[in-house]
Amino acid sequence: MFPNAFRYEAPTSVDEAIRLMTEYGYDGKVLAGGQSLLPMMKLRIAAPAVLIDINNVDDLRGWREVDGTLRIGAMTRHAELEHSAELREQFPLLSRTARWIADPLIRNRGTIGGSLVHADPASDWGTAMMALHAEVEVRSPEKSRRIPIDEFFVDTFATSLEENELAIAVHLPAPAGPVAARYMKLERKAGDFAIAGLAVHIGLGGDGLVCDAGIGICACGPIPLRATKAEAALIGQPLTDETISAASKLVPEDADPTDDLRGSAVYKRDLLRIFASRALREIAEELHGKVGIQ
Repeated sequence: MFPNAFRYEAPTSVDEAIRLMTEYGYDGKVLAGGQSLLPMMKLRIAAPAVLIDINNVDDLRGWREVDGTLRIGAMTRHAELEHSAELREQFPLLSRTARWIADPLIRNRGTIGGSLVHADPASDWGTAMMALHAEVEVRSPEKSRRIPIDEFFVDTFATSLEENELAIAVHLPAPAGPVAARYMKLERKAGDFAIAGLAVHIGLGGDGLVCDAGIGICACGPIPLRATKAEAALIGQPLTDETISAASKLVPEDADPTDDLRGSAVYKRDLLRIFASRALREIAEELHGKVGIQ
């Protein structure tokens, strides 16, 4: 099928993009990577009267350090984060997550900002941003603000963005010490939506105890979720077999899966427990080598 007729705008600055969003209101739709929007338009699930293409806004690309955070522009492509060697030491979860997103064609075009704003409950980036305690920077004609990732997703395909707000960047707090991460996901086939997935980000202090724990849950609720109980169980603890076993069992308690064609809720909860155990054991081995703990 072909999409409905639409007007095309291609702003070259953030201010111009926001002006166009304000001018067209609900008739306008922002085009970032287009990997979700364009298929919806072809099927006429979405039929915007105006397409506001922000691919020419250079200020939305790349990353830099800002006030103790890593600021990633909303138009940064999945593939750029997948292959960035400079980010792997402090933010290993970025490359580990990006490599799980769909296929190379989509990773070359899709953007981190577009993925987050789409707000799919099976969003890989939404899950990873939960684990990284991210904030989404947004701008409107009146103000700029940062939205904590826990407040950004409000329902399936719905965010807390206001009508004239444009997501322009993601901010990640810089770790204080050595970190390690894993992203685990089960799919029916390569590139399919997840049956269940888990993002785990762990940082250790100089004493070898967990000082930073982030665990995001994918495709097991109406939005990407946080394993709050498991995170709390890890803070201040060594990554021993006992700690890992206890935390892994807590992860499914913060999930809200449903029975569907991909599996039962019971099956998905058990997947999360297994993913958590595997991820934490691998992370423990990696981190203990970094800080010299036997």
